[in-house]
Order: sequence, then C-alpha cells, then structure tokens
Amino acid sequence: MARAAPNRSRKRDFLALFAAALLPVPWMVAHEFPGLGLEPELVAVVSGLAILGGAFLLSWATELAERDIPQALAILFLALVSVLPEYAVDLHFAWAAGKDLSYAPYAVANMTGANRLLIGFGWAVVVLIACHRQKSDALQIHPRQRLEIRFLIWATLYSFLIPLSGSISLLDAAVLFAIFAFYAWSAMHSDSEEVELVGPPSLIDREFADAGRRLWALGLFIFAGYGILIAAEPFAESLVEVGRHRAIDEFLLVQWVAPLASESPEFLIAILFALRLRGSVGIGALISSKVNQWTLLVGAIPIAFCLSARSWGGLPLDERQTEELVLTSAQSLLAAIVISDLRFSRREGIGLAALFTGQFLFTSTEVRYLFTALYLVLSLGLLLSPERRRIFFGLLSSGPRADSG
Repeated sequence: MARAAPNRSRKRDFLALFAAALLPVPWMVAHEFPGLGLEPELVAVVSGLAILGGAFLLSWATELAERDIPQALAILFLALVSVLPEYAVDLHFAWAAGKDLSYAPYAVANMTGANRLLIGFGWAVVVLIACHRQKSDALQIHPRQRLEIRFLIWATLYSFLIPLSGSISLLDAAVLFAIFAFYAWSAMHSDSEEVELVGPPSLIDREFADAGRRLWALGLFIFAGYGILIAAEPFAESLVEVGRHRAIDEFLLVQWVAPLASESPEFLIAILFALRLRGSVGIGALISSKVNQWTLLVGAIPIAFCLSARSWGGLPLDERQTEELVLTSAQSLLAAIVISDLRFSRREGIGLAALFTGQFLFTSTEVRYLFTALYLVLSLGLLLSPERRRIFFGLLSSGPRADSG
C-alpha cells in the first residue's frame, strides 16, 4: 500500500505530461498542410488546444528552471511565462492593427478581457477554494506579496491616464516598462521562499539528474514555444471569422473566449496550490501575473502596432475601447485595495466575482459606466478607513526590503 500511492502519483504525472505534449500536435500537423481547408470553428478548437497544451508545458518548464536560477528571478519568470499565450494572441492583433485598423479593437478587447477575467474569476475562485480547504473566512496572504501589490497599484493608477490621449502610445509603453523594470529589480533584491515542485515538474526532477533536468526544461520551452508561435495567429483570426459567420459579436469572442483559453493554465495551477492548502502561493502567482499583464502586455501593444504600421503614433482608442480600459482600471484598483491588508476574505472574493459576472452578462455602454462607478465608489469607501488608507499609501512608498517581513 505504501508504494502504491507513489506509483499512482508517478503514473498520473506522466499522463498529465503526455497529454499536455499531445495537445499541440494536431495543429502542428495541420500547420504543415495549409491546404486542408479547415473550417474556422475547427481551427479555433485545434489551435486553441495547442495554446493550452503549450501553456502547461511552459509553466512546468519554468518551474524546473527554478532549480538553476536565482529564486526571486525564477518566480518572476514563471509569472511571465504563464501568460505568454495571452501575449502571443494580443500582440498578433496589435500587429495586424498596424496593417488594418479594424483589428485595433480586438487588441484592446483581448487585453481588457484577460485582465478582468484574472481578477473576477481567477482571484475569486482561488480565495473561495482556499477558505473552504482551510475552514476559515479569509486567506492570509504572505507579506512578501506586498511587492507585487505595490507595483500593481502603481500600474493601475497610471492606467487611468492612458485613455486621455485617445491612444495607447509609446510614452505609455515607456512608463509601463519602467514600472516593470523596477518591479523586476525589486524582486531580485527581496527575500523569497522555495516553491515545492508538484505534478510533472516533480516527476522530472525526481527521475533525472541536473543535466537531464535542464535538457528537459530546454526541450519543453522549445516545443511549447513553437506550438504557441504557430497557433496564436490562426486562433485569433478564427475567432473573428466565427463571429462574422455566425452573427456573434467578434469583439466579445476575442474579449472572453480567447483569454479564457490562454489564461486557463495559470488558473488551474493556482487552484491546485489552493487545494493543497497553499492558497497564498496560488493567489501570489495570480497577483504577479496581473502585474505582468498590466505593465508588459499593455506596454507591448503600442510597440507592436507602431512597428507594424511603421509610424510613431500609438494604437488608437475608440469610445468602446476607452470604456473597457477605464472599467478594467477601476476593477484593478478595487482589487488591489482589497488585498492591500494581506487578508483576502471569502466575502471579498464573492463580491469581486459578482461584480465581474454582472458586467459579463450585460454589455451595454450604460452598464459599463455603472460598474466603473461601482468599482470606484467601493474603492473610495474602503479608503475611508484610516487603517486601510495607511496601509494603501504606505505600500506606495515602502522599499523592497519592507516586503520580506
């Protein structure tokens, strides 16, 4: 009996690794035979599965690499790699917009959808699972996560300024990249704790010596990266085609379906941590992903657009894109204030999920303004508390060493 459990675990981890590696294969084959004439619906499914499988492999490869690079840098790199599928899809739309401005709304739709989904679904689910497993009313977030929370607040406050120019400009890219660079520098100079390997990374780590583990990590990076690279553009294009053929709002397809596929690996990894009574690690990974998306992803959009258009002008924002961006900023502000005291309650998680679900079900301009106002009013309400206000503004001025307590 004692040996049966490890054997079952080993078999399960191997099957998970095999299944994830198998998901990109059908699209890799289809990519080599472009004359197959696949319908947009089938292209969306097969290329979407390739992105999903590649994302899992990238996450596992990064966890393996954590054994060989500085700890803080590895954690930051893990968060970066876990959202690579989202980058691939969104930057494709930004690049396409440089040639055809009709694609500009899709770049913003995908970015805002991914950001709101991360908080409204990802954060909420993790805190609810963690509270259930721990039999408590709140998840206590590790003090080290003050680092990510502080930079999330900075990026969020700046994001309210972006729509004022009517575009996402190269200046915005410079500011957001500077915020991320400072975040990376701070992470490398702060303390961290070792993250336990689980699932397929743990299997590879047990079965292979250092050289073998590094080869596995490199091989997974190359295989998964190639799968995502060749699948991102067809996946994005097929979603637009499905919307046009079936009279579905392609903006909504790009805003919610595409991010759901590309964000699902990090959601599942965070949920796994919560189920294993490590909810703080799970929510910490999602906070870091939010910082990465709110800085690097948003900043990369105008760069891709300008390179493609061969111009210095930023990605233009129409009225709906502006509304979506402001709504996303307002949600991000409330979420950052909620977790600033390092206590994420079940009630707060339900509240974030309810607000997200409401805006997801009703998509009119009036509803977007209503939810933006709700997020801002709730944010101001929380800051009326002297203690919460002290914590919030204290985060903005504290140094990296203050995050290691």
